[in-house]
Amino acid sequence: MKGRGAANNPPNRFDRLRYVRTAADLPPQYGERGEPVDPSLEIDPGTVLIRDATRTILSTNDSPDVGFDTSLNPYRGCMHGCAYCYARPNHEYLGFSAGLDFETHILVKERAPELLRKRLGLPSWKPQVIAFSGVTDAYQPVERKLEITRRCLRVLADYRNPVAIITKNWLITRDIDVLGELASIGAASVVLSVTTLDAKLQTRLEPKASRPSKRLAAIEQLASAGIPVGVNVAPVIPGLTDHEIPAIVRAASDAGASFAGMIMLRLPYGVKRIFEDWLEQHAPDRKEKVLNRVREMRGGQLYDANFAFRGRGTGLFAEQTQELFRLACRRAGLDAKGPELSVEKFRCAGASRQMGLFEDPA
Repeated sequence: MKGRGAANNPPNRFDRLRYVRTAADLPPQYGERGEPVDPSLEIDPGTVLIRDATRTILSTNDSPDVGFDTSLNPYRGCMHGCAYCYARPNHEYLGFSAGLDFETHILVKERAPELLRKRLGLPSWKPQVIAFSGVTDAYQPVERKLEITRRCLRVLADYRNPVAIITKNWLITRDIDVLGELASIGAASVVLSVTTLDAKLQTRLEPKASRPSKRLAAIEQLASAGIPVGVNVAPVIPGLTDHEIPAIVRAASDAGASFAGMIMLRLPYGVKRIFEDWLEQHAPDRKEKVLNRVREMRGGQLYDANFAFRGRGTGLFAEQTQELFRLACRRAGLDAKGPELSVEKFRCAGASRQMGLFEDPA
């Protein structure tokens, strides 16, 4: 389907009952009435925005392989439609499918800025880095209109609370003014995720995400504004995009990136089937090579949930890929980690208005 990463809606793994469409649900050209329908004949659904009435906005985790403890996700589901997205199974907890539902049924946390302001204003709040897009992209297309992410950043700037953002969308450049304000006190960093530099492949793989050239342009604009920016080569798809690692790292460095990270392809739960279907449709000649390489790095399986290995894999091929990345970073002069963000300038937003005349602007 044009503009979609998944080809269908696989069953929700938590549901015992399943609705199976028949030709009676489709236009006449798809078959006789009552005939079972091939999932590939699904009618392309439109995007539906659903109000999320969540009462809390910050999530915490203690996963040893995740580089942050606290995160904020203004949206559930993601219009980018990346076929490989590890976050797809999260939609099943909401009663949806990890397939088309994930990219067409978007839950919107309209009250996110207000909830964030309330949380940061509590006496119990301990200033700390808040990561955006820990699950789904905070700059997916709907953000252009709703501006929930921007309003959350404005709250963080009022409190001078540090933020780290990872995104695939050039739209982040819209918020350079707020991010620059935070960066001036050492309280902001940004990472652009780049999977491939091949625009044709990227369009099929990540249909509604920004093109590679736009992501590199975003790195350049952010760096020019004095905002620490890095690149995340992710996910590395063995047998499909792994050979691009040196080129991606070099291009990001030339654009102004100062640090880099890498994550291997992860295929938890229903993502396996979705990505296999994608390979069958868009890269059938590479399908077996890609899947076999994944199995080589996952102990013979398509996924290993072990925290120590899920982001990098195991075995000879995984080690070679890691070494290729490290070598590319050394040649490009990129650090392995981003800057340490500061909480020293955190302030009570209410008090700041009263004390602003007496406060050191720095």
